[in-house]
Amino acid sequence: MQNPMESMLEQGLEELGLSLDQEQQLKLLRYVKQMQRWNKTYNLTAITKPQDMLVQHILDSLAVVPYLKKLLANKQKAVTLVDVGTGAGLPGVVLAIVNAQWELLCIDSVEKKTAFIQQMRGVLELPNLNVSHSRVQDLDPLGCDVLISRAFSSLENIIKWCGNHVAPGGYIVAMKGQLPTEELEQLSGQSGWEVERLISIDVPFLDAERCLVLLKNKVAHEYP
Repeated sequence: MQNPMESMLEQGLEELGLSLDQEQQLKLLRYVKQMQRWNKTYNLTAITKPQDMLVQHILDSLAVVPYLKKLLANKQKAVTLVDVGTGAGLPGVVLAIVNAQWELLCIDSVEKKTAFIQQMRGVLELPNLNVSHSRVQDLDPLGCDVLISRAFSSLENIIKWCGNHVAPGGYIVAMKGQLPTEELEQLSGQSGWEVERLISIDVPFLDAERCLVLLKNKVAHEYP
């Protein structure tokens, strides 16, 4: 007989139109358990109840997957994604579980959080997951296909701090709550970047607004 967490995850996956095998689902649930366990000592997240973690962290991160798959469907080479301000590994760890062909780099300036992600790489057996304890502004250009952020900063700051890490033709995917109208208006002076799509998303079991902002890198940036 399934426990409530397993049932909730299965239902959430069905509503999102995602098909994950048993091993992937078990890894997601183990990830929640590890977050809860580490959270008691390291305060990784303000959310403490397992079911709330499942909805507000795991399903919220999974909601971006269908759009990433469409975005990356025509890539002929290995795909690289960078998760900036990843915190406890959200959505980076979730994305690494969902698709073993995606190479994930999670970046955060808080050492206890990157230590947790490094531990998850081993515990969840995710060789495609890497982590960097650093400020994204201090890193050499990474040349990634997609740079993703979840509640990291304003769109303007994401472009300013992270835009040089995105390969020409690549994307910044910003996960937001309500449509960030004011942030979008502030992008008028950001040459080389185009708002390609604004997507409203529904997260199962969550009564809150969520949207994605897809920014495309139209030209190569001149960085040393």
